[in-house]
Amino acid sequence: MKKDFIKPFPLYDRPIRLGILGMTQGNAHPFSWSAMINGYDKDEMYRWTHELYPAIVTYLNKQPCETIGIPDTSITHICFTGYADREMAENCARATYIPNVVDHPEDMIGHVDAIICATDIGAEHVDRCRPFIEAGLPIFIDKPLTDNEQDLQTIVQWVENGARICSSSSKRYSKSLEPYYTNHYELGHIRHILSPMIKLWDTYGMHAIETMYPLLGPGFEWVEYLGTYEKPMVHIYHNSGCDVDIPMGYNFCPNGLTIMAQYGSRVITDNDTFYGFKKQLDLFVHFLRTGEPSHSFSDTIEMTKILIAGIRSRSEGGRRVYLTEIKER
Repeated sequence: MKKDFIKPFPLYDRPIRLGILGMTQGNAHPFSWSAMINGYDKDEMYRWTHELYPAIVTYLNKQPCETIGIPDTSITHICFTGYADREMAENCARATYIPNVVDHPEDMIGHVDAIICATDIGAEHVDRCRPFIEAGLPIFIDKPLTDNEQDLQTIVQWVENGARICSSSSKRYSKSLEPYYTNHYELGHIRHILSPMIKLWDTYGMHAIETMYPLLGPGFEWVEYLGTYEKPMVHIYHNSGCDVDIPMGYNFCPNGLTIMAQYGSRVITDNDTFYGFKKQLDLFVHFLRTGEPSHSFSDTIEMTKILIAGIRSRSEGGRRVYLTEIKER
């Protein structure tokens, strides 16, 4: 990517037109995120999500109308490639008032100010995002940023050449955890964290990583993947002396984050899915308007290395993989 392609940034107070990309199997973020920005038709949303993604209508319908929308911001274009086709994109557009459905992602270029890549397969993100990076558009990439070393190097090079890229898990913005990220002095030194998560490491592992990461900050050293592909048990070590365990899998209900520390312990649960997603989107728009990211991109790099180290450990029989083995440059 050449720096000449970078568009004027930040966008300040101008109206923002967003394009959204989707989707992947088991992940309906284009429906829920578009609803949070544009508003939504309750009947259409129910029609297209209630069977496969019933949680969406449940948490959206709990919200009063004033919590929906972001001032002077709208999703104007949508494109689904890969798992779902144009018909599903049209369903999403009807449900969330998106005026333009396109067949090819590149068709958005010239018509939007920024892109939301609302898919969760990290190995696809470089290919999905490349046209927009080369066009100089800012982009939000859903978790995980990527799941392999080569693509991490590509993305870091893009950022160092001037690309505006944000990526995060909504779990960073869990309502009940936020106070602990800035102040947990009453607990003393954190000795152990249990951060369980549903589904699979490759896609949902970043939810578990980013849930606990702000409690400790940079300094993670190594990862051991001790479970199976279907039932991961991932052990991570931080240079503060804290150990983190992440059990995962289908057909169980995680009990929130457990912190075991020098002077006390906490089990912190959170059921407000809307809050985390909406704040994630609000902060991306804040980034577009001000140029101020919600957190350091170096943190995103380290968290991505944790994910990649876990995948490498699994492929090598549970070997302890040090983050220094994962090169971002």
